[in-house]
Amino acid sequence: MKIDEMIKQERKDPEFNKFYEAEGEKLATAVALYHAREEAGMTQSELAERAQTTQATIAKIERGDNVSFDKLQDIAHAMGKKLQVTFS
Repeated sequence: MKIDEMIKQERKDPEFNKFYEAEGEKLATAVALYHAREEAGMTQSELAERAQTTQATIAKIERGDNVSFDKLQDIAHAMGKKLQVTFS
């Protein structure tokens, strides 16, 4: 069985599907931050310094760990950006 088929089968379980979707949303946030930071030409350390946080915090967010909206807003502003949240 291919992984895509296995995931499709597992997603029929409501509990698994809820977890799967939540992790996908965290990953999307992590990828968005990574791309924004790269586009700004900053290292994790440079961004952390500007956002008055630690490099470890930036790394954790880019791994998909939970973070507050306040922290994301600080990070966005440190890159000269505005934090926007959309629901789709």
